[in-house]
Amino acid sequence: MKKIFLLLFTTALLISCSDDIENLNTNVKDPSVVPGEALFTSAQKSLVDQMMSTNVNDNVFRLLNQYWTETVYTDESNYDLVTRTIPEQHWQYLYKDVLKDLDQSAININNTPVPVTENPLNKPNKLAIIEVLNVYTYAILVETFGNVPYSQALNLQYKTPKYDDGLTIYKDLISRLNKAIANLNPAGASFGDNDRIYNGDVSKWIKFANTLKLRLGITISDIPSEAALAQATVASAAPNVFTSNLDNADLKYLTATPNTNPLYVDLVASGRSDFVPANTLVDKMNELNDPRRAKYFDNNLDDPSTPEVEYVGGTYGASNTFSNYTHITPTIQVPDYPGTILDYAGAEFLLAEAAERSLYGTPADAETHYNAAITASILDWGGTQADATTYLATSEVAYATATGNWREKIGHQAWIAYYNNPFEGWSTYRRLDYPVLVAPADAVSDVPQRYTYPIIEQSLNKSSYTEASQAIGGDAVETKLFWDKF
Repeated sequence: MKKIFLLLFTTALLISCSDDIENLNTNVKDPSVVPGEALFTSAQKSLVDQMMSTNVNDNVFRLLNQYWTETVYTDESNYDLVTRTIPEQHWQYLYKDVLKDLDQSAININNTPVPVTENPLNKPNKLAIIEVLNVYTYAILVETFGNVPYSQALNLQYKTPKYDDGLTIYKDLISRLNKAIANLNPAGASFGDNDRIYNGDVSKWIKFANTLKLRLGITISDIPSEAALAQATVASAAPNVFTSNLDNADLKYLTATPNTNPLYVDLVASGRSDFVPANTLVDKMNELNDPRRAKYFDNNLDDPSTPEVEYVGGTYGASNTFSNYTHITPTIQVPDYPGTILDYAGAEFLLAEAAERSLYGTPADAETHYNAAITASILDWGGTQADATTYLATSEVAYATATGNWREKIGHQAWIAYYNNPFEGWSTYRRLDYPVLVAPADAVSDVPQRYTYPIIEQSLNKSSYTEASQAIGGDAVETKLFWDKF
């Protein structure tokens, strides 16, 4: 009997020791479940970081738009997107660091009990804001690549997710956005300090969501089969979009790493001088005597003996000696300069398009929105109302006398205004076909209309990759996407 008791005691002791040893692997200082609000903050910052970055490993939209060009290493200015696997980085940032975090944020918030003292509208507001950023992020992926993983994208059950049709995704995004807008209620709060863009202001998110909705409607407005959807989407969104620069979706960066503006990281902290403004943009702004030159560019070539500052852009796609050309303004290189993903000037350009397309108002209204867009851009960059009035009075800028049709007029001015929001500049260029950008002599392709799919997809998800490539008309940068073929 004593032997049996001793055996049971020893066994119990071993089990107890085993439990204690396994508990040593538990980090009691960190929560076992990350709060959904923290995941939202992380996703929000990762999204804006990727859209603002100018690190050539991650983001080359400023180069594709010919806003900037390179000095020593010119591969990306000549549209080599493969050597540094740029499409793969963009793909992974948006899927892994943004969409996955947003997905888990929604799960954790859903699973967290609401205190009885909290406004019951707060949780639905948080979930709706997460959904709005989901829609924005998927729209960026579709506009970058075409067909992409969507219905199976975040489900680990699918090791090789299928690529859904881009237009089908886009139409579903509009539906999701409508539902999210309906669920946003300014009588409740949301993320508070965890929201680095609007500090939890639900009324601002309602404007953001409607501005995004306007953008989605305009994007599909050239597709004949989607005319009714484009009309309904634009008309319902337009009265509720941004109404001033105070509505701009600016993520607030801080002065200390790792929360600094990516341009500070890429241009200052790196200690490198890899970029100068491109002659494509500088020459156009010189031609128009654009008052934003002093805001976009540095005055490093200033000659005190001459009355005007000289701005000289580097030759796009060529090697450019950094000291010989105009430099990028120091303003956007400070650590806490905000990153903007949607703004009031952009909303007004979209409304000008909507008027010309008779989707909201009439073509006669386009000039008013065009003028408002340019004025908003000049003021947002620190210019004055007088600067805007003088600029809009010049024959090359005035809507009635500027060269070309409405696509050319809006296209050129939107391209200039999107200087520090390069993805929007690229999307507008592709949709309106202005300005006319010319590939440099040594380019490996024509001006890119999309990113090619990540190379890793060809090996890990080959069947889905092959099907998607064939469906969109070929995995080439020149392939025009479904919204850009008309």
